[in-house]
Amino acid sequence: MILDRLARAVDDRLRLSPLTRKALAKVFPDHWSFMLGEIALYSFVALILTGVYLTLFFDASSADRVYHGAYAPLDGTTTSAAYASTVRLSWDVRAGLLIRQTHHWSALIFVAAILVHLVRIFFTGAFRKPRELNWLVGVTMLLLALANGFTGYSMPDDLLSGLGLRIIVSVVESVPLVGSWLVALGLGGEFPSDEMIPRLFVTHVLLVPAVLVALVSVHLAMVVRQKHSQFPGPGRTEHNVVGARFYPNYTLRSVALFLWVLAVLFALGGLVQINPVWLYGPFAPAQSTSPAQPDWYVAWGDGALRLFPPWEIHIAGHLVPAPFFPGVVLGGVTFLALYAWPFLERWCGGDRRAHQLLDRPRDHPVRMGVGVMALTFFAVLVVTAGDDILARLLRVPVYDLLNLLRVLVLVLPVLAGALAFLLARALRRGDAARLGELTRADLRAARQPADRGDAEAAADEPELPAPDRPGERVELWPDGDVWRWRYRDEPAGVAILSNRAVLTEQEAAESARLAYPGVDHVLVPGPPPPPLPGRVRTALRRWGNRALGVSLLVAALRQRRDRRRGGHGDGPDRR
Repeated sequence: MILDRLARAVDDRLRLSPLTRKALAKVFPDHWSFMLGEIALYSFVALILTGVYLTLFFDASSADRVYHGAYAPLDGTTTSAAYASTVRLSWDVRAGLLIRQTHHWSALIFVAAILVHLVRIFFTGAFRKPRELNWLVGVTMLLLALANGFTGYSMPDDLLSGLGLRIIVSVVESVPLVGSWLVALGLGGEFPSDEMIPRLFVTHVLLVPAVLVALVSVHLAMVVRQKHSQFPGPGRTEHNVVGARFYPNYTLRSVALFLWVLAVLFALGGLVQINPVWLYGPFAPAQSTSPAQPDWYVAWGDGALRLFPPWEIHIAGHLVPAPFFPGVVLGGVTFLALYAWPFLERWCGGDRRAHQLLDRPRDHPVRMGVGVMALTFFAVLVVTAGDDILARLLRVPVYDLLNLLRVLVLVLPVLAGALAFLLARALRRGDAARLGELTRADLRAARQPADRGDAEAAADEPELPAPDRPGERVELWPDGDVWRWRYRDEPAGVAILSNRAVLTEQEAAESARLAYPGVDHVLVPGPPPPPLPGRVRTALRRWGNRALGVSLLVAALRQRRDRRRGGHGDGPDRR
């Protein structure tokens, strides 16, 4: 009763019930891939929860401290306050190691979920109009997640993270003219400085998380505001969303996923050791450790630095060191390409329409080839970050392995991209429904160049009915100056009419192809017009309308007379 009254009082003042009903009635698609974004969101929640606990015990300072604690090999050793508090947090604070390792695993899964979510969006074309802003926000979140992960990785001031921080400082210093100034601005002096760890702490705990929370809020607001995208299928069009309502079905499913994410993260934090800083020892500028690999999400940068030859050039009398090209140019070009891709694809393809239905990856062989080529390139870089470990396992000289990886990073992405392009084109042109059903004839046909663009050829060539869905077809017909279409499933007795008319037959066929891929298109005269009413029906309708009008007029006059009589009866007695 108290909660009900409180809710009514709040609603009387804020009028939230219409917005709440609309939000609860929102429909979400049922495909599992739409949960990848939620995994990233829930990992971010786990990061915040565990990070608050760690903040209570971490000492973000470079001042000297003498460690006294349960870890005997370091007892009595003078280290930085940051390193001593990290070791104490891992060995002496109740549940400290569990929370710290869960925090680290949450960061790894957070970045992985964002990356896989972006890959799904890229290959299905979910970045197209009207969702370009969603894509830009997602790429920015990936960039900030990488930055925040690295700052958190560097804060314990152990030997491994200090080595990684020294590499990043060298990369920033390689920027011509302004590199040294950027390092001094970020670290408060030359590396290593006394202000280094406090500034990393403020960036990791306050600045980047605040921007991430704002971007997550903006992203969720755009998802709620816009219609949710969905994969093509029976009953799914550009103008509807087929799935589960937000409440109660989708809410229960999302809450269950949140609990599973927390369970997996805490299980990893309790059972799988990660980043044992007490084994690395405190950071010392004159020391290094080998093997030394960073977390996977920045390993591609380390791999690029290892692969790039030690070339240095001079421009206008200024030295451009070797780390500038693999460290600054590669990262800048990568994220610039990610930001520009939706607009670049729209400019090259000329597709400026709004899309609510997603693409199958096979429908865009060029996009498929470019995406696979980029993923293969960065996968080779990640593998290269562990070249010293691979050389030890394979028992080969590390420089021989490095030369082999230099060849692979140039050749393997091109081969993988070309293969993905050919397979996507074969699946698009042939009759195979899956990759395993492709034949040699399909692959030979895919190698032949098309007379026109793939989009025009696909629009002109009729699609064959899906082999596992017989008896289905899409009917197109002219209706005056516009075209309409409907989906018909004769065995099931289902006929779904599109509620949107288009100007040309090609637009109608394209809309039907997006809604029902693989279903045959048939040109029909259209539904027969309704029969003209006979004379008797016309006379009855005419006299019925007149009788209705007369009755309404009589009722209005009677109501007016009753009001007048009632007004005289309420006045003073005049007898």
